[in-house]
Amino acid sequence: QVELVESGGGLVQAGGSLRLSCATSGRISSTNTMGWYRQAPGKQRELVARITSDGSAHYADSVKGRFTISRDNAKNTVYLQMNSVKPEDTAVYYCKTDACSSGYGCFYYWGQGTQVTVSS
Repeated sequence: QVELVESGGGLVQAGGSLRLSCATSGRISSTNTMGWYRQAPGKQRELVARITSDGSAHYADSVKGRFTISRDNAKNTVYLQMNSVKPEDTAVYYCKTDACSSGYGCFYYWGQGTQVTVSS
C-alpha cells in the first residue's frame, strides 16, 4: 500500500513564505513525476508545479518566479517552497506521485490535501 503524507500548510500573510512537504511511503521501488495541485473553493483542481525524476520542473504561469518545486529521491519526498504568496494562492494543496511497486506496476497516488490560507 502506498501512502502520501503532506505537511506544512497553514495561515500566512500576503508576501510571506510557506514550505509544503509530501512524503511517499509504502512498498514502492521508485517514483517518477511528482507534483503539486491546488483547489480553491468553487474552482477546479489545477496544476501548480510538477517535477520529473531527473529534476525537470514545470510551473503554472500564476506561480512562476514565486514557487519552487524540488524533490529528494532518496526520501521519496517532494517539496513546494512558496514565496511572495498572494491571497489568490489560498486553496487546498494536494500532492500527486507516480509511484512504482515491483510486480504491481506504476500508478498515480494523491495526498489527503493541506490547507493554505493567505491573509491580505
